[in-house]
Parts: sequence; C-alpha cells; structure tokens
Amino acid sequence: MVDIAGAGEGTLCVGAVVPRTGRLAQLGDPLSFVVRWLGERLPVVGDGARRRRIRIACRDSRSDPAAARQAVRELARDEGARLVVTMAGTKVLPAVADTCEELGVPCVSTTFPWQAYVYGRGGDPGRPFHWTYHFAWGLDDIAEVFAEMWERVGPARAVGCLWNDDLQGRLLRDGEHGFAPVAAARGHTLVDPGGYGEPAENLGAHIDRFRDGGCDIVTSASTAGDLALFHRQARERGLRPRLLTCSRWLAYPHGSAAAELDGAGVATLVYWSPRHPYRSSLDGTSAAALADAYERATGKPWLQPLGLAHALLEVAAHALATADDPTDRRAVADAIGRLRLATMAGTLDWTNGPTPNIALVPLIGGQWRSGRDRAHELALVTNTRLPGVPLDGEVVLTG
Repeated sequence: MVDIAGAGEGTLCVGAVVPRTGRLAQLGDPLSFVVRWLGERLPVVGDGARRRRIRIACRDSRSDPAAARQAVRELARDEGARLVVTMAGTKVLPAVADTCEELGVPCVSTTFPWQAYVYGRGGDPGRPFHWTYHFAWGLDDIAEVFAEMWERVGPARAVGCLWNDDLQGRLLRDGEHGFAPVAAARGHTLVDPGGYGEPAENLGAHIDRFRDGGCDIVTSASTAGDLALFHRQARERGLRPRLLTCSRWLAYPHGSAAAELDGAGVATLVYWSPRHPYRSSLDGTSAAALADAYERATGKPWLQPLGLAHALLEVAAHALATADDPTDRRAVADAIGRLRLATMAGTLDWTNGPTPNIALVPLIGGQWRSGRDRAHELALVTNTRLPGVPLDGEVVLTG
C-alpha cells in the first residue's frame, strides 16, 4: 500500500487499485508512476476553513478479481476513499467497478473498449450504472482504424480473425455491438474459424482456414505470446499476411515475445503518444514532457497507457473540486457524470458519450517497426480522427 500526502482530517482520499504483482504486474507501471509523480502536486480542494488536500491510497489487485474486490473494500472502509480509480485487466477491472457499484463508491476506469465495460458487466445503455464511469474507445472505433489500414492493401479484403473464445472474442464478433459489423459495412469479408483458448498451444487450424480463404490480412486481439506463436506457425505453414493488425499487443511491446515479432510490422490502434497535442489540466504538462519524465524515472520506454493513467487522476481531482460536497460520494459521482475536461488523454466528455457512463477517446493508427535503440518503435501512420497529430510515414506491408 502506498499513501501519498498522509491520512488525517482535512484530506480527501482517492483510492487506486493497481496490479503490482501477478501476471498483470507490468500493466500497473503507468498508474504507479503517475501516482508517485502527481501525488504531492494534486490541487487543494475548497477554500477557507473547508480547504482539503487530496491524498492517494493504493492497493495491489494482485492481478486477481477476488483480490481486487477486497482492495476496493479496504479503500472504502479503511481509507474512506471518496472515489476509486483503476485500469488494466479484462477481468480485474470489472471486478473493481462492480464492487464500487455495490458499495456506492464512485469509480473511474480506462483501458479497454467501452462495449466490454458495459455489456461485459451486464449493463444496458437504457439503465446506466449509478456509480461507475469509464473512458476509452469502442470496438467500432477499432474496426474503422484497422479497416483504414487494411485498405492500403486494397479494397474489399478477406481478413482472417484471430480471436479468442472469451468475452473479448465474443464481443468482437457480435453482430450488433462488435467489430464485425463495422468491418463488413466497409466491404471486408471476415474469415472467423472460431475462438481459441488462451494461452494458445497450436493455431494450425486457424492458419489453414486463413490460407484457404485467401486472407492476405489477419486481425487479432491476441496476447504477445499468442501473436508470436501465430506468426511463427504461419510462416512454417506458408501463410505470410501482408498486414497483421492487433488491438491487444499494443501497449507493452518490449517483453520477451517481442523479439519473435520483429519485422512482422504489426499495426495497431493508438490512443496516446508523445506526439499527441494533449496537456494536463492540472499544470499544463505536455504529452511529450510526461513521456520524457517516465523514461527518465524508470529507464523504460514510454507506454500508451501512461496518458490514460494521468487522466484518471485529473478526472478524480476535477470531480472532487467541482462536487457540491466532495465528502459526499453521491455528489462526487454526480460531478463525474457531468464532467467535460481537456486532459492528458484528450477531452473527456461524460455528457455526450454512447452511454451516460462512457467518455470516448479518439483513435489513430500505428505500426510497430524495428528501432535502433529499442526492440520496437511505434510509428504513427493514420490520423483521420486526429489530423493534428503528425504522421511518421505510411503503412508498411510485408509478406
């Protein structure tokens, strides 16, 4: 547990549930850094005798849904958290949000498509959540960005779908809310052999279907390990796609599996980079300056979730500052629901989302390429939705 700024009267607690141990530990790095970096610089809320400092109390989710639920209970009970922030983990994040909903604690989260957040939790846009809010992109947004990159190969492609058999894969292929209908509407034929279990052991049947279906493009939502396995087995079986798009292996490309994907030219979605024209609502720090601070402090390359992690604390601070009563959780939740704020992740607007609990983050396209000093560097290759972001070049085709 990390406690920034000290507990006691005259403070308002923001709880952070962060995966610091377990299989998701690397995914906790951006939020852990931002908590340390911003902790002492968060604004004082209120005025006169009602001035209160914001403190941050962290709990480790241990990459486990049950531990994440316990972390929320401890933050609410022991720390008096007025709201909770979290990110990362397709099962851990919903566990945090659901527990906050049950306990009546405002929650702000980010990092995976809003459809997974809403429908994966049994939500209904007609009956919004009362306490929990999320900012991200949609599966439809991913499809638009990917299709734009596929069309650099040519129109109306046969695209192989390497999707798992879990919630993520089911939502991607969903005929109403998923990725598939948007891609089909642009004229592409999706070849979907069905879901595979994670971690994958043999993807030969998928590869054969893609080859027989004439797929010169493959799209995926695989882990780095499964994507590396696919890449290796595809080459062994004579399948060499001209373009490989992946919506999951995008934020942490520097692990052990990355070496196997060197030269694969994996294209991905981009929601944040040092090139984005975003600044902190707290102190005006630019995206480039945030990335530089992270690299200097950690000795590691910047990561896309860094901008979202920063925005989580911006939203928390703004909600506490604008709530009618920052000590009242209901008032804080209401403040999030009416929030529109220019942040390190762009302008987040909960008054104009696809559902009342969602603020959208725009996407552009990127492609991982071999770098001089790093295993991979992310080149920005399409910017239709954010033309103010400068590009590094065109989509490079392989195969």
